[in-house]
Amino acid sequence: MKRYWSFGLIFIVFVIFCNIGRAQISGRDIMLKVEKQQEVKSRIVKSKMILVNKQNKTRERDVLQYTKSVNDPKGIDDKILVFFEYPADIRGTGLLMVSYSDSKKDDDRWLYLPALKKVRRIAGESKNEYFMGTDFTYDDMGGRGIDQDTHKLLGEETIDGVKCYKVESIPVDNKDIYSKKIGWVIPDKWVHLKVDFYDRKGQLIKTLKAEDIRNVSGIWLQFNLEMNNYLANHKTVLKILEAKLNVPIDDQIFTTTALERGGIK
Repeated sequence: MKRYWSFGLIFIVFVIFCNIGRAQISGRDIMLKVEKQQEVKSRIVKSKMILVNKQNKTRERDVLQYTKSVNDPKGIDDKILVFFEYPADIRGTGLLMVSYSDSKKDDDRWLYLPALKKVRRIAGESKNEYFMGTDFTYDDMGGRGIDQDTHKLLGEETIDGVKCYKVESIPVDNKDIYSKKIGWVIPDKWVHLKVDFYDRKGQLIKTLKAEDIRNVSGIWLQFNLEMNNYLANHKTVLKILEAKLNVPIDDQIFTTTALERGGIK
């Protein structure tokens, strides 16, 4: 089962769809449609990441991400490799993720920190921790299986002048960091425009918003995303600089060895 993506770096989306003037379809059927729209064999994405703290001071990072659809007989679904290329103090820091078609099976994750010269496996219980000072958790960074949530259509709503369809997504795992997510989607493009994240107490803690949505080789991508973390008074902005789809990527880069050497050389 393919994963759906909500941001320019990793492309996780929480979306809904209903036909105006026609019978509504189920939330799960909607997610399958989103999945289909995003199907590619591979992606190479270069991004600018901007971290903004409560004093409005910024830190910039350059990020390179490789993603490959695998469909391995062992149940491997997708492989993702993310590297920081700038600034110098974190250059070479990388995250390798392997997702599985079985929604009950946790993703495998490995983090490499050049200063320690060591690959560290990220345990399943650590998936709700925040990644490298950003406002994305390790679980946010990977793909999310459709059946890891139950989806309920809530209706139609206009966001920033754009008519969207709205869905409530509730995690099946009651240990998930979020109690629910409310997502808005532009149905004609099948991309997410906004997502609200709620903690286990039902409090709104984060909002992800997308801008600059473009079509690349028949696939709609969000080229500008902003995650606002209300609890930390902090935000993370992601701006895609370059996106290549369906280009050859060697399987050997999705290994801990490649993680240690900084990817493709």
